[in-house]
Amino acid sequence: MSRIMGSFNIPQVSHYATCACLSDKQQYPNFFRTIPSDRFQADALAKLVKHFGWTWIGAVHSDSDYGNSGMASFLDAALREGICVEYIESYFRTDPSSKIQRVADAIRRSTAMVVVAFIASGDMRVLLEELARDPPPPRQWIGSESWVTDTFMVRYSFCAGAIGVAIPQAVIPGLKDFLLDLSPSEVAASQLLTEFWEEAFNCSLTKSPAVNKGLCDGTNDIKRLKNPYTETSQLRVTNMVYKAAYAIAHAFHNALCLETNATTQCDKLTKLKSNQIFSELKKINFSQNGYHVSFDANGEPVAAYEVVNWQTNESGSTEVVTVGSYDASLPVGKQFHINRNITWMEGGSQVPMSVCSESCPSGTRKVLQKGKPICCYDCKPCPEGEISNITDSPDCIPCPKEFWPNAKKDACFPKPVEFLSFEEILSTILATFSVSGACLAIITAAVFFRHRTTPIVRANNSELSFLLLFSLTLCFLCSLTFIGPPSEWSCMLRHTTFGITFVLCISCVLGKTIVVLMAFKATLPGNNVMKWFGPPQQRMTVVSFTFVQVIICIIWLLVSPPFPVKNLTTYKEKIILECALGSAVGFWAVLGYIGLLAVFCFMLAVLARKLPDNFNEAKMITFSMLIFCAVWITFIPAYISSPGKFTVAVEIFAILASSFGLVLCIFAPKCFIILFQPEKNTKKYLMNKN
Repeated sequence: MSRIMGSFNIPQVSHYATCACLSDKQQYPNFFRTIPSDRFQADALAKLVKHFGWTWIGAVHSDSDYGNSGMASFLDAALREGICVEYIESYFRTDPSSKIQRVADAIRRSTAMVVVAFIASGDMRVLLEELARDPPPPRQWIGSESWVTDTFMVRYSFCAGAIGVAIPQAVIPGLKDFLLDLSPSEVAASQLLTEFWEEAFNCSLTKSPAVNKGLCDGTNDIKRLKNPYTETSQLRVTNMVYKAAYAIAHAFHNALCLETNATTQCDKLTKLKSNQIFSELKKINFSQNGYHVSFDANGEPVAAYEVVNWQTNESGSTEVVTVGSYDASLPVGKQFHINRNITWMEGGSQVPMSVCSESCPSGTRKVLQKGKPICCYDCKPCPEGEISNITDSPDCIPCPKEFWPNAKKDACFPKPVEFLSFEEILSTILATFSVSGACLAIITAAVFFRHRTTPIVRANNSELSFLLLFSLTLCFLCSLTFIGPPSEWSCMLRHTTFGITFVLCISCVLGKTIVVLMAFKATLPGNNVMKWFGPPQQRMTVVSFTFVQVIICIIWLLVSPPFPVKNLTTYKEKIILECALGSAVGFWAVLGYIGLLAVFCFMLAVLARKLPDNFNEAKMITFSMLIFCAVWITFIPAYISSPGKFTVAVEIFAILASSFGLVLCIFAPKCFIILFQPEKNTKKYLMNKN
């Protein structure tokens, strides 16, 4: 009709045509309607499903323009809302029973708890009759306006709790009085009213009464009649007719009348053209019976629906109850207004769940199941170092560099900072050995000083011995600088102090070894080599060797000194606070120089170890250098492979082990003789070469 009338520019106002296709102004330029398009209904249904948190649904629709167009619009809206559809079934009331049964079976075996039915009332009746033969498991029905307010449907108890959108109901002023103000003569003049009257009162108005019906005696009072005809308080579609009629009336009025100041002048004899009415219809904007009436550019009204629910009353019967409203003109999130408790399937008061997969909690991410819709997924824990702090997170986010996830992987916390602190048992043990070693060196020095005039002290170069004990004391104490939080100064101090004190120590041992060799060379006739290696030369030797190490350390500190750094790579879950070497060349140059002196000293001690003497110090120096070299050769791979704070512990251990080796090998035998074998601490015993 719209195509035909559009050719003559005749406007058409529909009260019940809901197909979204009619919004196309290219095809239907003259079409208006007072009922919302199915596009709005489909959008409302999708938002209703989303409003209650359902993401896994089944869909059934009529195989007609109404159902196909409406379901297509619904599926588009559902996709935008993130709703997944388990199955889509369509049928028409005239289809074979096998097809209707197939649709019913799909509903029965589905896992979706919610069924959206975009079905015409007549088609829905056929489906419900089929389902009634073998009622399905509890399902939450979501209905379109075509069937959800049909009072005939409520007798199917397995649909109790159904919810849907409906055309708003209204009371049309004067309509009830008009319908009830019927006289017998008016009824008799209308064939339609006659049929209605005879059916309502079970009597006949004609002279030849029908079988089992007597003549209407004129006492029948339609005002006392209780049937749908007299119930005008819940009119829905009728109100759309009412608004359509008034829209046309307003268009005519605006075309015929001219308002000037406070008066209105109308020329009722004016001959109007169809395009004039068309133009006025596009502009109308009025309220009638509490309802606003206007048309947008597509000839559509403002979409508004009631949310209705099938509830069981006290008498046990099911009735359609309005529980809220939907207004498409309101902002997103405020379009639905539920103002009454909803009864769900099986009479429940809690919103039923209908999801393909349970929500993924914080600390996990969604992983889609292969070949299934996006609503079907598995929850996988976040990978190491990543978190998710929202439900149903599609991805996990990595924590910042200096942060690490908690056990639940839903929050990032600062990583614990680890270093070799004084509070740790390992540090306490190492510090105890360090202080004990320093005390041992000081006690040894005290013993030597107390017996400085005895032959064994004088024979072993007491000046170098005291200097060696002093340097060993510093070696023991320098290990304490490696304990505690690294700072800029402590990083530079710990490595340089260690390097210089050890070179001073090895230089003293080297000087003592050279003295032993020179001493025995000097006993040969005509050899006065000792005058070239007296105390001044010994001091210069120690100073020279140490000065080279001082120069190396100064260059290291000037070019690229050690500095504190946060090590984030050794352990992912914690930060290692350590000293970076700065220049690795400088560090290995310091160690290499110490190793070079130690090897040189070891070689000289080996040469002097068999020289005849009751107390040849070279033997002890050989053992001490052997221990020293073994410790530091072992230290290199251990230092490289030790993680975190244990790198520092290995370095301290190497310092203490080599220092104890020197103290015990060089000075322990002498102290033993001084304290426990004084008879051997004589010149006579010392000179006895046998």
